[in-house]
Amino acid sequence: MLLPVSTFGRAHASTNNSANTSSFNLSSQKWKNRVLLVFAPSSSNPAYQKQMQLFDKYKSSFRERDLVLVQVVANGKSFANTEQIDPAAATRLRDRLKVSNQDFCVVLVGKDGGVKRRDTTPIQAKAIFNEIDAMPMRRQEMRERGS
Repeated sequence: MLLPVSTFGRAHASTNNSANTSSFNLSSQKWKNRVLLVFAPSSSNPAYQKQMQLFDKYKSSFRERDLVLVQVVANGKSFANTEQIDPAAATRLRDRLKVSNQDFCVVLVGKDGGVKRRDTTPIQAKAIFNEIDAMPMRRQEMRERGS
């Protein structure tokens, strides 16, 4: 089981497939974690680079919100947090969320498995957090955690 973000993995342009990849799927996260997926054609895509910079300084905020960051790169390695995911899993994520290999897209999936937000340009982390913090389940979590 993946835990919320501790350090962000960086996708690299290499297409070598490592033997230690996992088969990530959204179903395994349901009712445990929210999932923020960043889709890009490659790790050198300017929108992807900008998005990762925008998220980089908010690792603890991702953890607080039980948020797993998934980077799905068409031409390169894909990651769920720092764990590399296999190309077949990346393809299944693209197919399920209807994102082509050429598109940049950010998709927020709630703990209930539903798509809560979809953006086609880089988005500020605080906008994602505001969206999550307004959700009834998150408000309950905040009350229970006393934050």
